[in-house]
Amino acid sequence: MARWQLAQMNVGTLLGDMGDPAVQPFFDALAEVNALAEASGGFVWRLKDDASDNATSIAVASDPRFLVNMSVWENAEALFDFVYRSAHTAIMAQRRQFFAKPPEGRAYQVLWWVPAGTEPTINDGLAKLWHLDRFGPTSLAFTFKQRFPAPDIAEPAYASL
Repeated sequence: MARWQLAQMNVGTLLGDMGDPAVQPFFDALAEVNALAEASGGFVWRLKDDASDNATSIAVASDPRFLVNMSVWENAEALFDFVYRSAHTAIMAQRRQFFAKPPEGRAYQVLWWVPAGTEPTINDGLAKLWHLDRFGPTSLAFTFKQRFPAPDIAEPAYASL
């Protein structure tokens, strides 16, 4: 069994509220996209609440339109295949129709390694996103474009900032 798995977080601020015709297609696609993720090879875990079975109602900021999505995968290739080589790609291509453009130079997605079996917290993900914004891609927080291999150490403390 692998000692490390890949966590990811992406964030965005919706251009409207649920029910607004401008963003409703995003909400309409959520159940299908989440089911696709869970059926994908290499999928391990995703953030969700009990009521909606997704993360859209989990408040992480004073702005209720600010949404987070987090998941854990066996490796970067499995996540990449889901994001860029599945039906998820078509929805992701419409991102700018549903979400405000991030401020210049700010990341909206981050990847990092966690010890196998770990479910990262929202604070973990936000800290990794901050780290990526502040320092650029490093072995602690990185992107698909500049990936880092799983650590070659056994200490779980590596996953913390």
